[in-house]
Amino acid sequence: MTNIISKQTLNKKETSQIIDWGKFCRDTKEKLGKDIYESWIEKLQLVEELQHYIVLSAPTRFIRDWIVSRYLDQIIEIVKLQNNNISRIDFIIEQERLFENENVNEKNFHKAKKNFNSNITYIEKSNLAYTRIDPNKNFDNFIVGSSNSLAFAACKKVCEQISCYNPLFLYGGIGMGKTHLLNAIGFELKQKCKVMFISAERFMYQFIKSLKSNEMVKFKDFFRNTDVFIIDDIQFVSGKEVMQEEFFHTFNALIDKGSQIIISSDRPPNKLIKIQERIKSRLSGGLVIDIQQSDLTLRTNILLNKFKEIKNSFPESIEPDKQIINFIASEIKISNREIIGALNRIISFSRIYNKLPSFVETKIILKDLLNFSENKVTLENIQKSVCNNYKISKNEMLSPRRSRYLVRPRQIAMYLAKTLTSKSLPDIGRNFANRDHTTVIHSVKKIEKLLKTDESLNNDLEKLKNDILYSKKDEI
Repeated sequence: MTNIISKQTLNKKETSQIIDWGKFCRDTKEKLGKDIYESWIEKLQLVEELQHYIVLSAPTRFIRDWIVSRYLDQIIEIVKLQNNNISRIDFIIEQERLFENENVNEKNFHKAKKNFNSNITYIEKSNLAYTRIDPNKNFDNFIVGSSNSLAFAACKKVCEQISCYNPLFLYGGIGMGKTHLLNAIGFELKQKCKVMFISAERFMYQFIKSLKSNEMVKFKDFFRNTDVFIIDDIQFVSGKEVMQEEFFHTFNALIDKGSQIIISSDRPPNKLIKIQERIKSRLSGGLVIDIQQSDLTLRTNILLNKFKEIKNSFPESIEPDKQIINFIASEIKISNREIIGALNRIISFSRIYNKLPSFVETKIILKDLLNFSENKVTLENIQKSVCNNYKISKNEMLSPRRSRYLVRPRQIAMYLAKTLTSKSLPDIGRNFANRDHTTVIHSVKKIEKLLKTDESLNNDLEKLKNDILYSKKDEI
């Protein structure tokens, strides 16, 4: 299915845009080298930036696939230097944007429309014309293991029998294959059904746009006239009350119509934050499946399958030895996407230097990924380490008591939560018995002030940081 986006969107300048494309180009040239930049990256253009991902255009599918297989993880790292919220990059292909060329005459327009293989619903001259279904993400190349076998079987069943599980709700961590499975359902059913596959963020964008342009009737008709409604990352609608209201009514209309609904999130329905209870109830009313963290066997199989795909496209690629494959699979556990990024780095090294990296070189190449994997910090780990260090229980730390022997560890834990994680102040407060974010601010400032004069506190914090950041390393 071709990804398309309106010419109007391509030409407009987003005043809310954060990414400085010129700086991105300079940083990319410096990091990847002039030859790689001029051969590949220079051909990309920034199309659109949303809250959690950006859309880039590439001249051809070949250029896009080459960049994705070799440089995508480095590109994301460079983008994150400007906007750390960006977690994904999507691409559109310039050659395939047949509908949005202003110079296409009416005859050619209808010819292009006829040839455009699509039962995917779309709104002409709208951002929604950009659909996310990717033929490269299908059931055939989804690697099944113990952690995702139930989700895989449920998705296959939905394709065989619409509304068998309705709604089907998949949840799990980043890079665990949720979007791949949603995409596979859309790809499987698009030949015989009207399929809408959209992110929650784009659903929200189109809702706001329709509201401002007084086109809510078109919005309702568009989203409620589909056989299969697939929405990705539903957690991003949190707190948007008016939009949640519309989603609720859209959900009910589709269920009444007999349409299949498939939804993904990073958490189960009952753990969604600032989502209406009636929406949580309906999301929980179907089949809810947890895609768990992949085990060693699954990660190894993913790496082997990914290299097989790369080898088919680029036969000259040097195959990593078994030791390197096992090392990547055993040491990088954050997400399946991270291990594929690690493999791309190894293959890029072998292509540049025409040799496989040694074991030591592999560790250097993957240093940041290995550190990230080892240093995964959670609020629970922080609270546990502080409680152990100060010989208090977690219940005591979270209690309303204000005894000095409890207040200081509590403040230290909040300080570490603020400095070692990306959690917001309200999130930290909620994890400390629903305390207000102002309490967190006070605690952070108090510890910062004490650190300037208290040597003992400095030593305690260094010990705690080492325990929190590197304890996992010793356990592996």
